[in-house]
Amino acid sequence: MNRSRPLAATLAVAALLLAACGYDATPVPKPKAADATTASSSKPVQCDNPTQSYAPSNDRAKAVADLKHKGRLVVGVSGDTFQMGFSDPTDGELKGFDIDFAKAIAKALGVTLDLRVISAADRTELLKNGTIDMVARNMTVNCERWEQVAFSSVYYNATQKVLVRKDQAASYQGPESLADKKVCAPTATTSLTRIEEVAPAADPIGAKNHTGCLILFQKGDVDAITGDDTVLAGLAAQDPYAVVPPQQTKLSDEPYGLAFDKNAVDLVRYANSVLQDMRTDGAWQKAYTTWLKPYLKVDIAPPAPVYGR
Repeated sequence: MNRSRPLAATLAVAALLLAACGYDATPVPKPKAADATTASSSKPVQCDNPTQSYAPSNDRAKAVADLKHKGRLVVGVSGDTFQMGFSDPTDGELKGFDIDFAKAIAKALGVTLDLRVISAADRTELLKNGTIDMVARNMTVNCERWEQVAFSSVYYNATQKVLVRKDQAASYQGPESLADKKVCAPTATTSLTRIEEVAPAADPIGAKNHTGCLILFQKGDVDAITGDDTVLAGLAAQDPYAVVPPQQTKLSDEPYGLAFDKNAVDLVRYANSVLQDMRTDGAWQKAYTTWLKPYLKVDIAPPAPVYGR
């Protein structure tokens, strides 16, 4: 029996139910051009390679000592990103690609996994104030974020693209097609920042999360949604009138890392050891095949880690 259509329909209803916590649209003002004085006085972030993490370690005792909560690994995740981190309407459990990595690390540490649904905008602050130990929420690794948190080695290489209505797919020719269009992305994400850069004539609209963007899209309040291909594939699976145009080129590379408190280096090292095991024992491939391949429809291998910090 084909269960994909009923599940997709159920997820679409779930998206509407989540609107109360996701529908928080915020028009984003156009960035002002910096004057010469401001530009010259800005100190650049020193970061040669943001994908470079700490070498793996199997020292579990040191890793456990870095946990903020005794006997628990508290992980911030998404609750509405279909196939990455979402609440399954059939049983209410949090599942997805990101969730599988959180489960693997908690199991290796020998502690209880405590999943907390958080927004993208809250990821860094919740790590810094000790509310959570780790973020597994499709978080892009970049130099600016390394100033605030520490990242694992890259566990997935996503790309930023655009989702539009099916009747607009054939005419989509890239960022220039977004001129005078309202384009939604969650606030405090690299997706929103990037669309402002590559499509300055677009009207960027911020929402609390991608569910908020999907609600706005379904109501006709925005014309397009931008985000990682992993996220957009999940949105398209929930809306029969939405599509990620296959002919489009990526807007940017979005390497995902698990994020930690900046000082929890031993925990990062241990997580890198677990990630390395998952790359070699087939666990990474199983997670990808289960959650992402049915929607992205491509065969890929896990990204090679880069160490040296």
